[in-house]
Order: sequence, then structure tokens, then C-alpha cells
Amino acid sequence: MDRKAIEARLTCPEQLDYGIYLNCDRLLACQKPFEDLVNGDELQFMIVHQVEELWMKLMAASLLDADEAMAAGDALLALTLLRRVHVIQRLMTAQLDLIETMSPKAYQQIRLNLGNGSGQESPGFRVLLEMPPHLWATYKKRYLDGAGRSVRDVYDTGYNHDEAYVLAEALIEFDEQFQKFRSSHILLVNRSIGLGSVSIKGRSVDLLTAGARHRFFPDLWQVRGEMTDEWGSEYGRKRDSLSDLEAGRRAPGHGHG
Repeated sequence: MDRKAIEARLTCPEQLDYGIYLNCDRLLACQKPFEDLVNGDELQFMIVHQVEELWMKLMAASLLDADEAMAAGDALLALTLLRRVHVIQRLMTAQLDLIETMSPKAYQQIRLNLGNGSGQESPGFRVLLEMPPHLWATYKKRYLDGAGRSVRDVYDTGYNHDEAYVLAEALIEFDEQFQKFRSSHILLVNRSIGLGSVSIKGRSVDLLTAGARHRFFPDLWQVRGEMTDEWGSEYGRKRDSLSDLEAGRRAPGHGHG
């Protein structure tokens, strides 16, 4: 194949209506010129992270809309928007697999070109970290305080799988998927540079695991433990073994005679 010709078309594409609408010329100019790439993996590295930023932009915009929908009591619209966010989160996590096709040595060559930058400086990531408290405040005002309810009521004492419950589950799904992304990122860093190494911002293991332990909606996680503890005290923490019960039923003399 003619490498130079193909690279030229990808650098300065012919602008038809599709490309004009999507600003493909500007989009494809967001990466380094082919001749300036430090190795064959740098283009992939840049594109994956640029795509992640675009996904996070869409996530943030969708969360803004979901927040407004919850404030207006439009649970169906809020659920649709939150589901969109969940789909994006799964895509972001799946995309990390691409980075794992890069060797540790290739990444070290790319790393020298990052300056003092790290993923902690991602504009989209930083915006997303600020949004959960606002989402929780909106949910709480409309579906808890405004309805005279508590999280425990929604999940247990007044449980009826209503709008308050399904929205709470959509919020905790967002929380869970975010933590899964962080956990996958920890494994990616371990595979690329090792968790024991000192990164640009400090030790990777300390920075990343601290974030992975964080929960956006602690009340929604805590209620599960409270319910389980109460059920345990009511029904007993240790119950009869099913195998022992079955053996008892099969023992001679057991049964109706």
C-alpha cells in the first residue's frame, strides 16, 4: 500500500457534507502528524484518550439533563439519560483494552512526551468528579425529603419498586461503573508501568487506589449493609445447613408413618 498517500488523505481529508458537518478536518488534525509520532503506538494512545474525553463530555452533558429531569419529577427521562451514561461508562472501560496492546517499552517512549501531565488532569474526569453531590442533592430534595421518605424507606420499609427506587439504582449503577473504570485503570497502570513505580504525580498505587475506594453515593451503599445486619439479627446470623436438613429428611424413621 502507498503509506504516504493514505496518511495524506487521513491528514487532509476531502471534505464532503458528512465531513463538513462533523468537522473531520479539524478532528483528524487533533493528533500529531504521522511523521512526528515517537513510535507506532503513540497515535493509538492519543486517540484513545481523546475519545475518552469526548465520551466524558457527553456523559457530563447527559448528567446535567438528568439532574434537571429529576428536579422536574420526570423520572422516565432521567432514567433514559442515566442509562445512556451507563452505556458510555462501559464503553470507556472496554476501550482501555486497546492500551494493553502497547508494550511497556513503547509507553515509556510516549511518557517522555507527556511533560508533567497525568490522567488526574483530565478536564472531563475532573468535571465528572464534581457532579455526584449535585445529583444526590437533587434526588434527595425531590424523591426523599420532598416525599417525606428516607433511603431505608425506599429500599425496605416502604419498598414498592417505584420511581424513587429505580432512580436510586440508576445512581448507584453510575457509581459502580465509575469505580469499575477506576479499577480497570489501576490494572492498566500496573501492566504498563507497575504500581510500585513513582509516577509523575507520585506513587501510582497510592493515587489510584485512594480514588477507587471512594463512593459517590454512600447512603445507597450503606443501606444494604444496614438491612442485612437487621435481617441477620432477626433470622439469625448462622442458619441450619441445607445439607444437614436434607440428611435429616433421609435418615431412617424420618417422615410420616
